[in-house]
Amino acid sequence: MFWIVNPSVDPAFNLALEEYFLSRIEPGHPGYAILWQNSPAIVVGRFQNARQEVNADFVRERDIAVVRRMTGGGAVYHDAGTLNYTFIHHLNREGSIPSFSEAGKPIAEALQKLGLPVAFSGRNDLLLEGRKVAGVAHCRQGMRYLHHGCILVDSDLDVLSRALNVDPEKFKSKGVASVRSRVGNLAAYLAERAPEAPPLTVGCVREAIMAHRSGEEYHLSPEDHAAITRLRDAKYATWDWTYGASPPFTERKSRRFPWGKLEALFDVRAGRVEQCRFYGDFFMAGGNGGATVTLADLEEALRGKPYTNAGLAPMLNAFPLEALFGGCRPEDVRAFLLPEGEGPAS
Repeated sequence: MFWIVNPSVDPAFNLALEEYFLSRIEPGHPGYAILWQNSPAIVVGRFQNARQEVNADFVRERDIAVVRRMTGGGAVYHDAGTLNYTFIHHLNREGSIPSFSEAGKPIAEALQKLGLPVAFSGRNDLLLEGRKVAGVAHCRQGMRYLHHGCILVDSDLDVLSRALNVDPEKFKSKGVASVRSRVGNLAAYLAERAPEAPPLTVGCVREAIMAHRSGEEYHLSPEDHAAITRLRDAKYATWDWTYGASPPFTERKSRRFPWGKLEALFDVRAGRVEQCRFYGDFFMAGGNGGATVTLADLEEALRGKPYTNAGLAPMLNAFPLEALFGGCRPEDVRAFLLPEGEGPAS
C-alpha cells in the first residue's frame, strides 16, 4: 500500500485528489491510503441539497467553505481538529464491496490501541460510548473502490453544531436532542479518563494509524498536482457541482428511512410530471458507480407520467429501486413516491 503525502488543506483540491487516484487504481495495485486535513469546511454528501444542509449566514460570516464530495451520506464539518482518511483499492473478481465496519477496521483498531473503545454502529457511524466520533462513506467506480471518513479528534463542536442544519427527524432516529449532544471529540474523552496523560492531538492519531498500517510513501509528481488542480477547478471548486440548479417544484415529499433520508421534488404541470429531483443522505446500492441504474434514470422514467397513483405505479413497480437506493425495501419507496400514498393502483 502507498501512503499519499498530501499537505494541502484546500477542501476542493483534496476531494479532487481522491477522485484522481480512484480513477487510476488498476487490478493488482496494492492500493492507496491518505491522511489529510481541511481548512474549515462543510462537506456535503453527493446526493444532498446543499442549501438545506448549511446555515448559510453563519458559514458566510465565518468564511467556512462548502464543498460536495463524490460519496453519499450526510454533511460533515471539518477543521484543524478533524483528521480525514481515505482508502482506495481495486476490488477482487467477485466485485462485492466491503461493509463500512470492514473497510474502516484499520482505523477502529488503531484508535482502540490508543485506549479509545470505538465501535461501528448504525448505518455508517463510529461511536465512542454512544457519541459519534467519526462518519464514514464510500463509492465505487466499476471495480475501483473508495472508503473514507472524518475523525473528530479536537474539533470545535460549537461551530460544528451551528454550521450544519440537521434534519430533526435524524435526531429522533438517534434518540438525541441536538447535533452537539450526539457528537464527541476523542481528545475530550481521553482527557476525562486519563487527565495525567499528554493531550491527544491530530498528530498522535495520525502516527497511530500509520503505525498500524504500514506502507511506502508516495509524493505527488508535478503531473499529478497539475491534473488534480485541473479537476479541482473544473468540478469541486464550482458552484454548479456544489449547489447546482434548484428546479421549481409544486409537490415535495420527504421521509427518513432506516437506510437514509429521501426527498422527492415534483414539478407537476397539467397533471403530469414536468420535472423531478431526488435528494438525500442515502448511499447508492453498490456504492454509486456500482449501481446498475442512476437517479437520472429514475427521474427520466417519471418525467411525463400522469401524477396519479394509476399513472406512476406501473413504472415504479417495474423500476429496480433496490438497485438504486442501498438497503431499501422497494415497496416502501414505491408507497412513498405515489401521490396519494400506498393505494390500490398497481
